[in-house]
Amino acid sequence: MSERTLSAIKLGAQQLADVVTLSAQQRYTRFVQQVARSGEVWGLYRDGWALARTDDGTLVFAMWPASEFADLCAEYEWDGYEPQAFALDELMGDLLPQLEEDGVLPGIFYTPGDRGLTPTAYMLRVDLERALGEH
Repeated sequence: MSERTLSAIKLGAQQLADVVTLSAQQRYTRFVQQVARSGEVWGLYRDGWALARTDDGTLVFAMWPASEFADLCAEYEWDGYEPQAFALDELMGDLLPQLEEDGVLPGIFYTPGDRGLTPTAYMLRVDLERALGEH
């Protein structure tokens, strides 16, 4: 491997570590901005989407702004799950209304050490619409 390739890998790993150590609120803000920019959302999938639970037992649909972040969480109960992308349009038009109807919360930007934020589907939609209006 060239020195340049190794340097790029180290930089990528450092950037990943820097983002993962942000607070849940900072990761939420980054999620909204990055998803609005890229137009895609990432989940973990294996015979169905990766779900979690809040402390009170409410189901949570986990999602991330990029495959690398989702991949970091593909362990323990999500071992064997693979990052899979879906379009922001699908999130806004199909998934968020379905989550709201089913009483499932969006789980934004989980990390191996933190559950991330679980806004209501409505709150996430409002924040994404605001971010889309800024682009």
